[in-house]
Amino acid sequence: MVNKGPIRYAKSGDLRIAYQQFGDGDLDLVFVPGFVSNLDMVWESPAFAPLLERLGSFARCTIFDKRGTGLSDRDVGFGSLEERMDDIRAVFDDSGLERAAIFGISEGGPLAILFAAKYPERVTALAVYGAMARVMRAPDFPDGLDPELAPTFLAELERRWGTGEALRAFIQGIPKDDPDLTQKMARYERGACTPRMAAHILECNMSIDIRPVLPTVNVPALVLHSTGDPLIPLAAGKALADGMPNAKFVTKDANYHAHFDGASSWFLDDLETFFTGNRRVQPTHAERFLGTVLFTDIVGSTEHAARIGDQEWGTLLDRHDAAAAQQVKSFGGRVVKHTGDGLLAEIDSPSRALECAIALRTAIDALGLQIRAGVHTGEFERRGDDLGGLGVNIGSRVMALASAGEVLVSRTVKDLTAGSGLKFADRGRHTLKGVPDEWELFALEA
Repeated sequence: MVNKGPIRYAKSGDLRIAYQQFGDGDLDLVFVPGFVSNLDMVWESPAFAPLLERLGSFARCTIFDKRGTGLSDRDVGFGSLEERMDDIRAVFDDSGLERAAIFGISEGGPLAILFAAKYPERVTALAVYGAMARVMRAPDFPDGLDPELAPTFLAELERRWGTGEALRAFIQGIPKDDPDLTQKMARYERGACTPRMAAHILECNMSIDIRPVLPTVNVPALVLHSTGDPLIPLAAGKALADGMPNAKFVTKDANYHAHFDGASSWFLDDLETFFTGNRRVQPTHAERFLGTVLFTDIVGSTEHAARIGDQEWGTLLDRHDAAAAQQVKSFGGRVVKHTGDGLLAEIDSPSRALECAIALRTAIDALGLQIRAGVHTGEFERRGDDLGGLGVNIGSRVMALASAGEVLVSRTVKDLTAGSGLKFADRGRHTLKGVPDEWELFALEA
């Protein structure tokens, strides 16, 4: 976790702009957020917290809520582009920053560009992601979005704002069928701004056109864009990069604007290299630890898919994945990855892993599917977000030997849960493919 300072307020005219500083790096960096934000809540968002953590690992960062949003003054409107750009200057001044790099996402991109153009002496470098100089179609910009779609989109956004559904248009990959998550998203929407302000902000964004400013930006610039961004067309990102004399354009074949699980942070290596001149060398050693894994697999998945067809099977798999993620989370675990028609989850105790397996079996039964499950406690290697080592292979092999609806466990799991009230049936000794020795396995009776 990066060090986070207190939330402070900079005075910009008659307004107060909330800002926060975090991170321990050598580089001063100002982060201009996109559409809306809330400094009290952004650190809890899987879409943005990993991004902020990484930025804070190589920079001393300053982030703020734009006027009309989050913790900044929300009773005097959203202001013009120039006024919002000047709020950046107020944050620079109040925080004591003479010069800094600046990074803007989405709507924050044009604001960062305007600041770099007006105050080049205060900007060491500029980077933007998913940003635009103009986004709506025009006679001289035929690749923009259709203006006739705007009224319907704005009306629908305002209607859904505060329910937890509105931000799905901006953040892709938000899990479905998770009431608790929907409520968290609803609180984030309400904490960011009001429904009317949300519609007003987007309407203002649709009128942005800073193309004439681009040739005046002389600081080094990096423009990052997902090729299949559903909100800001790739052509808008390319036009932005082409318009600045010192800009480099970097893309990734991806179909999101922002992504709930942090996948939209694909650009961070490029960003760190650009700002610091050095890409961090990731450690090659693995962290070894004692842990518990739960493997599951859908029984008869191939036959089931053939019977109902690919489209319906895909929908059913999505429901399976959502139910599995919800159950794993409710028992304090995390889904490490999906493995074909199943998953690998890490859970902090064998008893919770077994309870999770039971709950997951019930949830998947309700979908008309059956799973087999395997639980093993042993030594694992942590490599980033993934798990490796012999323990993973053992857990996978234990699961593969389970019958439909069965939860099979290794001897270690049985021994560690003694006294918990859980009962097991002896399934004998087995040779596990690719694993030394014979292993005693037991079936959970529940």
